Amino acid sequence: MKLTNIKDTEAFFKVIDSCTGTVELVTGEGDRLNLKSKLSQFVSLANIFKAEESIPELEIIAYEPDDAKKLLEFMINQ
Repeated sequence: MKLTNIKDTEAFFKVIDSCTGTVELVTGEGDRLNLKSKLSQFVSLANIFKAEESIPELEIIAYEPDDAKKLLEFMINQ
């Protein structure tokens, strides 16, 4: 799933933390990083925030249907 224009990164990470299953960030090179890991959150997203206050686009994989629903609701309501 692609998420775009994430403005409230704190709320985004709260949604990620509330997910029960694995949520992965897919990098441009095709690597998958576990977003449930705080270290991965910091390292993988540090480059995105170099010049941006929001996240322009992310491709993530949520393995649990309820987690995908949470992320979709976040994007609709942000």
